Amino acid sequence: MSVDADLYPCGRIVRRRFLHQVGGGFLGLALGGMWAEAGETKPVLAGPHFPPKAKSVIFLFMCGGVSHIDTFDPKDNKWAGTLIDAVGFGDNLAAMKRPVIPCLRTFTRCGKSGIPVSDWFPEVGKVIDEIAVVRSMWCQEGNHFPAVIETCTGHRGRQFDHPTFGGWIAYALGSANRNLPTFVNIGRPSSPVQLTGGYLGATVAATPFQAGETPIPNLYPPKGGSAAGRERQMQLLDGMNREFREHYAINSDIQARAKAYELAARMQLSAPEAVDVSQEPDHVKGLYGIGTKETDDFGRQLLLARRLAERGVRFIQVCHAGGGNGAWDSHGDMKSHGPLCRATDRPIAGLIQDLKQHGMLDQTLVVWTSEFGRTPWSQNTTGRDHNPKGYSSWLAGGGIRGGMVHGATDDVGYKAVQNPHYYSDLHATILQQLGLDPKGMEVQVQGRTMRLIEEGGPIREIIG
Repeated sequence: MSVDADLYPCGRIVRRRFLHQVGGGFLGLALGGMWAEAGETKPVLAGPHFPPKAKSVIFLFMCGGVSHIDTFDPKDNKWAGTLIDAVGFGDNLAAMKRPVIPCLRTFTRCGKSGIPVSDWFPEVGKVIDEIAVVRSMWCQEGNHFPAVIETCTGHRGRQFDHPTFGGWIAYALGSANRNLPTFVNIGRPSSPVQLTGGYLGATVAATPFQAGETPIPNLYPPKGGSAAGRERQMQLLDGMNREFREHYAINSDIQARAKAYELAARMQLSAPEAVDVSQEPDHVKGLYGIGTKETDDFGRQLLLARRLAERGVRFIQVCHAGGGNGAWDSHGDMKSHGPLCRATDRPIAGLIQDLKQHGMLDQTLVVWTSEFGRTPWSQNTTGRDHNPKGYSSWLAGGGIRGGMVHGATDDVGYKAVQNPHYYSDLHATILQQLGLDPKGMEVQVQGRTMRLIEEGGPIREIIG
């Protein structure tokens, strides 16, 4: 029996040989890619469309809904106890009145700009002159999972298979470092949707990274064996892969997996160095609060983010307190925000200071946000409910005008009333700074034109 007949009886491939060849093909591609030294990943949308002001984005996502009222959007407590109209909140369309609860935080005017910042973020207050606070963000979804989808895809959270925002950037710009991913996620996300490439394909999905000796699990080959033996294996597997490609068209999922394995092989050499924060001097680690129990974990994640941006990673998403609804979901008591703010305050300020000291802040855009804010009322406790109608996000570096506040919510912090901005405006602003035309971010999917930005545009008032 011929080889072809053995492999493909009755025109079909033998299942065992199929799996053997596919598995070998992946590894062969991975290690074969190291020999070929192919060029960097090319952008699919041929970006940038004009000279960029930022080369990388560090996207800080606080999972669960941060209270803007207690952090960056102070309100007068004279409204405490006042019943306000909450008709249409969430999925409730019935007439409803809720009493405003007081904010127990102290706000101090910080920096030359004099922007008021909560006592929960004293270190961020020290760098507020680098920050543009947008107090008038809003979205449509009032529940965590759909709001997270809306946040990271720019589309209503009840629509699935849209790629995440970082995936769009990877799709448009390609890689600036062939040995590292274009889109990286650090920390536990609220939802797997925050990592997906959706209809753009798995090649632009996020690669999970972590600080420490093992940046990506299962990255290394088994211990033991000689280098010569591994080289023979690589040659054999590469040949098997070529044979497989000659007989079968490789679909996009398999191609994506193959590229991921190629990248993994290259990262065996580059990623350990990139994530080794021990190489940093003590004064830099001190900026991030590394070595202090409360700030050590998040500090290491943000220092890793800076090191990845320094090495050309385009989009670094850092999720804080994720899983489930996210720890920032403070229904029971606003005091639960306290430890979370203390864990993130010093590392965030340290990131901005460190980027500036390295001469990177001008070309690195730092964005801080959550899936929504919190209401001025409570649910019969001292906590606050979900609020998609008005909340705060902020941006720093990457050509953004620092030391300014843009937009406003109403007197109690419920609705965005001055210069309201839907989430896609934030996305469009980031794209603009990366040199991408927000209106040009579209692809054809099964005959339909799919876009990242359906409405709105960049927040031009905060762009320098």
